[in-house]
Amino acid sequence: MSSKTFVLIVTGMSGAGKTVTLRALEDSGYFCVDNLPPSLIDDFVKLTTKSAEVGSIAIGMDVREKSFLSDLESTLVHLRKAYTLQILFLEAETDVLIRRFKETRRPHPLQKLHDGNMVKAMESEGALLKPLRNEAEMIVDTSAYTPHQLRTHITSLFGGVSTSSLKVTLISFGFKSGTPHHLDMLFDVRFLANPHFVENLRPLTGLDKSVSDYVIENHVTVEYLKKIEDLLDFLIPNYIKEGKSFLTIGIGCTGGRHRAPAITQKVAAFISKHSLNVEIVHRDI
Repeated sequence: MSSKTFVLIVTGMSGAGKTVTLRALEDSGYFCVDNLPPSLIDDFVKLTTKSAEVGSIAIGMDVREKSFLSDLESTLVHLRKAYTLQILFLEAETDVLIRRFKETRRPHPLQKLHDGNMVKAMESEGALLKPLRNEAEMIVDTSAYTPHQLRTHITSLFGGVSTSSLKVTLISFGFKSGTPHHLDMLFDVRFLANPHFVENLRPLTGLDKSVSDYVIENHVTVEYLKKIEDLLDFLIPNYIKEGKSFLTIGIGCTGGRHRAPAITQKVAAFISKHSLNVEIVHRDI
């Protein structure tokens, strides 16, 4: 039994992407198993860690029975002492989950218990999983992800990167389409000069050089970026010292097409200087 073995519990709402996540982890070298009863987890981990070829383990977990949840609580206490354990909780907005189930023409696992009412089934599952969600080191809202995008995101977070390093996700977005869930930090850039009102820049995005230059070279932007960089220079070493594994930063403008992407690219370049794993998600372009 090795305390260095990394064990990742993958759980969350049905339809949120557990299968895609486990496949991505398996392709990244994880030894994966799905739907393992909590009472068998410890024995399974002990057995797999006897092999020198197994470095990291991912366990898919559906906890829909109260007895399962009770068993899992005691199991997690033991695993946290014996291994490097993290819990990844996947979720999505209710309307997105409903659409996914309709597209696959599959019923929700708890739907029969609620007279075929899918919304009630999801509410019941959410309530049952709440204690486990509260235990999670990372919560990923997959509402805006396609399966391919989710796979890329999971690989970026867990694919062969040291589990002791801080993984940073930067999300550019437009406030008019809603704020991303579970941000650790949010920077509002709506006060910066808006390329939307410049006719030749309007059809472009913040990833185009002309738009980026328009946003970044403004003296207000220069001062704002300096303040962001000073803050991150202070926070990042302290987050790492504290053992924080994931940092999700949102950068929002009105529509999410011009200012936010331009600033996000600049902040990502700065964070990369800390030799950290940085993933960029431009939600609205």
